[in-house]
Amino acid sequence: MTEMAAEVLSEVRGQVGFITLNRAKALNALSLGMVRDLLATLLAWQKDEKILAVAIRGNGKEGAFGAFCAGGDIRFLHKAGSIGNPELEDFFTEEYALNHLIHTLGKPYIAFMDGIVMGGGMGISQGGTARIVTERTKMAMPETIIGLFPDVGGGYFLSRCPGRVGEWLALTGDTINGADAIAYKLADGFMPSDKLAGAWEQLGSQTFASGAAIQQWIESQYVPAGEGAFGNRAHIDRFFALPTALDIVLALEKEGDEWCQKSAAVLRKRSPLMLEVVLEQVRRAREMTLAEDLRMERDLVRHCFYLRPGESETLEGIRALAVDKDHNPKWNPARVEDVKRELVEAFFESPWPAHSHPLAALA
Repeated sequence: MTEMAAEVLSEVRGQVGFITLNRAKALNALSLGMVRDLLATLLAWQKDEKILAVAIRGNGKEGAFGAFCAGGDIRFLHKAGSIGNPELEDFFTEEYALNHLIHTLGKPYIAFMDGIVMGGGMGISQGGTARIVTERTKMAMPETIIGLFPDVGGGYFLSRCPGRVGEWLALTGDTINGADAIAYKLADGFMPSDKLAGAWEQLGSQTFASGAAIQQWIESQYVPAGEGAFGNRAHIDRFFALPTALDIVLALEKEGDEWCQKSAAVLRKRSPLMLEVVLEQVRRAREMTLAEDLRMERDLVRHCFYLRPGESETLEGIRALAVDKDHNPKWNPARVEDVKRELVEAFFESPWPAHSHPLAALA
């Protein structure tokens, strides 16, 4: 087994295909090799009538579970984007194709979303039929921190959260717990972390009449989720419904309470340009199919790296967070008050004619 292949472990036991993400030191952040392994495995299992369902988990530093997936490998993205490595383009095209496949697999897909579930980790779980969270789940789409946007179908699934929760999560990158994830329609059921291993083993050792029987059995293992972490639905729905990111920031700053002040301070740290792009993304995606949203996101990510040569918000954001680690990104423009509407709209112009789009085949 090659080192690359060892980052994704797959086996079939009984009637279920089991996938374990095995890059614990990096919190199972997805590399291009991992995306390719996952795609190849799922395509093969989709056609195999003996495999009735798929289950996926992440290895933590102390063994199975404990960390699902912290996202994509942002250091790779920074290096590839800085030197023009074409594997950057491959990574996003193939990752988004993987996200689409999970949503359209046609079999139960059981995601054990224990520990950190962020970014790319959401992309390989949100299409599941059983999205299981635990008391250790920390869920977020934190891409605005690095001058990116919530991709991997984020426009699609965040825009379908209740009220304006999608806009709030997309713009702030705030982290929620398992109970909130269920309330916000980003998870289906709760399981205590000490029950995960038993459920995983039973999926492979029992005999099931059908995929539907597997789905019913896993749902029978859910227990009440308990309390949410935080979040103020009344404020979220009021402020994050405003027309622009600038309107949202200014309105929050005018409000005296602590939640509003904290939220405004968070937004002031994000890329001003990408705040407006992200708000537009989520609102457009509300009216889109998953395939349409993924094609839009593929356009957006191309522009994130190449729309303004030498001035990528994403490369600057990753530099500040993960490369130089100075946590002081130099955003351009520096203030949300200075974002020009025409620059936001340029992100939504596809670089490809429809027939030649890298994701043209998605339906």
